[in-house]
Amino acid sequence: MWCEQPFLTQFDLLALNPGQPVTDPALKLHLSNVSGRNTVTAYGADYVDVNGERHRSSLVVLPTQVLTDWPPGTGNQLTPEAIQVLSRFEAEIVLIGTGNVQRFPDAATLRPLIDAKVGFEIMTTPAACRTYNILVAEDRQVAAALIL
Repeated sequence: MWCEQPFLTQFDLLALNPGQPVTDPALKLHLSNVSGRNTVTAYGADYVDVNGERHRSSLVVLPTQVLTDWPPGTGNQLTPEAIQVLSRFEAEIVLIGTGNVQRFPDAATLRPLIDAKVGFEIMTTPAACRTYNILVAEDRQVAAALIL
């Protein structure tokens, strides 16, 4: 689900209804429809669940495909060859989850994505999981490369 909310602060609501509890009657919830697409259903320090299936090694998650033999074992083992694999997907953005600690690869490592003009974001693996699900719900062409 995602929410659509006008820009009303608690102070605005208090001014409109002095002495009343602060609630926002304008909050609208919309059901997201991600059926038929891969989503991250759980994650922890050493695993990621995609559609309820547990994975304990680095993987790439796309809306219609899961690549389970992606080579990096840790964020320090990210190589241009591993990144080259990511540039082959038709993703508009690649989320690179570097484990539980955010590690920024050098430009030479990221060169395949740069040359292919594919957008990318470097973040922790938990953040990449959450961001991936949001972008999939928006029907975006996204890939999440998750290092465990």
